[in-house]
Amino acid sequence: MNTPAGDISLDELIGNVDDLPSLPAVVMELLGSIDQEDIDIALLAKKVANDPALTAKTLRLANSSAFGLQVKATTIQQAMTFLGFQTTRNLITAAALTGCFPEGRCVGFNDKAFWRHSIATAACARVLARRVRFNPDYAFTAGLLHDIGRLVLVARFPERYQAVLALRDKNDCELIVAERALLGIDHVDAGVALAEHWNFSDTMRQAIAFHHSPEAPGAGFLATIVHVASAVVHALDLAGNPDELAPRISAVAWTALGMTEQAWLQAFHDTELQYEEMAAILMA
Repeated sequence: MNTPAGDISLDELIGNVDDLPSLPAVVMELLGSIDQEDIDIALLAKKVANDPALTAKTLRLANSSAFGLQVKATTIQQAMTFLGFQTTRNLITAAALTGCFPEGRCVGFNDKAFWRHSIATAACARVLARRVRFNPDYAFTAGLLHDIGRLVLVARFPERYQAVLALRDKNDCELIVAERALLGIDHVDAGVALAEHWNFSDTMRQAIAFHHSPEAPGAGFLATIVHVASAVVHALDLAGNPDELAPRISAVAWTALGMTEQAWLQAFHDTELQYEEMAAILMA
């Protein structure tokens, strides 16, 4: 396999922006506004409504049993009223993100399994956050985005990423180890670079940056939740990707959640239920 050698610089990574998908402008606004309070919700609802496909997917999610609405939401404005702005914003983001990256660009990279893992991590992170009284909306979005750097590497360097996957299979190592060995950077670096390029909030950037190292100083509790959620989803094999080596779980992160065995069993059950429904909608 002929792959150009040499480490990839971060400038090179985001350099050719044309290779990266562009999110709908309204989603860019939503992602940049996660830490803001004073947003014109009616105006945002109107903008989202201009995109019928995005609206339809968002409303299917909002009306799914995971969100437990008693009354069916038929407009984005209603969803915002019933579920709150934060939750609806996350559903719009999820609906947009799962459809915006081109598929099949890299031999050996399973796009469907990637999204199944991301959606399952989002579902699990949301379940765990509710258990430990953390913002479930932040947890859901961070879970969905935690590995987004993999898609950046696949979109920008498909041939070289094919070699990364081959090395992982040959050495039976974690993907992040193979990435560093062949590219000089990994999907965490790529995810943080994309988060900056797309103006994600600091909260999201931090969760992406530390989801493999939640015990690092200043990592923040959101990284802990996402780290554990990702490991749980691997253990439950929800993504159905047998090639993937389950990542080591940080004992510090596991303990930090302070959940009983009974709480864990319930969390596994809730994750599986919510994941099935969310994946069916988001991957339709």
